[in-house]
Amino acid sequence: MGRGRQKAKQTKVARELKYYSPGTDYRALEQELTGHSRTDIATDSRHGASRSDEVEDRDPYADWSDDR
Repeated sequence: MGRGRQKAKQTKVARELKYYSPGTDYRALEQELTGHSRTDIATDSRHGASRSDEVEDRDPYADWSDDR
């Protein structure tokens, strides 16, 4: 396929993606962005902060400090 045909095809695909708007499933989007399933979200809200929250609060540069 020549460059002209390839560019035309890419333009066509880009236009389809830009103007096509399917119904948005906001629950699935939330789960994908947070990385949690529904049961994980319910469990976290009942038990307070999860283990990953504690790890995120830790200083990322603590391992690099000079303790000589």
